[in-house]
Amino acid sequence: MTTVSLADVRPVGDHLREWRRRRRMSQLELAAEADVSTRHLSFLETGRSAPSREMVLRLAEHLDVPLRDRNLMLVAAGYAPVYAETPIEEPRMDAVRAALRQVLAGHEPYPAVVVDRFWNLVESNEAAGLFLQGAPAELLRPPLNVLRLSMHPAGMARNVVNLPEWRAHMIGRLRRHVALTGDAALTALYRELRDYPDAGPPGDAFPPPAGNEVLVPLRMRVDGRELSFFSTIATFGSPLDITVAELAIESFYPADAATGEFLREGAAARRRPPADG
Repeated sequence: MTTVSLADVRPVGDHLREWRRRRRMSQLELAAEADVSTRHLSFLETGRSAPSREMVLRLAEHLDVPLRDRNLMLVAAGYAPVYAETPIEEPRMDAVRAALRQVLAGHEPYPAVVVDRFWNLVESNEAAGLFLQGAPAELLRPPLNVLRLSMHPAGMARNVVNLPEWRAHMIGRLRRHVALTGDAALTALYRELRDYPDAGPPGDAFPPPAGNEVLVPLRMRVDGRELSFFSTIATFGSPLDITVAELAIESFYPADAATGEFLREGAAARRRPPADG
């Protein structure tokens, strides 16, 4: 079971009010969705009433509170946490790891990575190695942060052809995640990446769309060729463990025929046995 520091414990009403405001919901809107009276919800937020365990979980569900923070709300209300946080290496997670590896292997010859809530690398397939080429050792040390790797001037950024567009997209994505979670560590990461020197326009300056793209592409130079990708993100459905809930699989696809051919050729070369020397 995950542990909660006493330093994190505030009145449960503070948590409810903070998450409601973060979701930009009025008391009336939340009360209607959760099927409680506005008066009762107001009493819960001000501490005039104490919520039941079931009420905490019901309101957290309607506020789309992350599982980690639902535990904090339960502790603040005087109840034990209910969501476990199981290390990915534990035997209990064998099925999860097997599923992740199956997805990653099935996506070959295209790159795919699994990241945690901080965008630290958990797993990757062989094709994702092209994103690591030439990166300095300090960016590759565990835990390898894929956002830092992609935007650091000495990392992938030096090979990204459309860096202003891609950087603005990634910074905006991180900013939205910070707004949804309120996580202090993610906020620090956002500020670090936003303020990188010599990284193009400010992270909040999103350039206007160019060309006929329907998605923001990642265009990068690899071995003297320009490759173009778009990506999708997948998560586990109905997670009951914090670790599982915070995993995301990002799968990259070729945005043009030349990129697809390059990736298939690379996969074939990796499978080819070495010549006898």
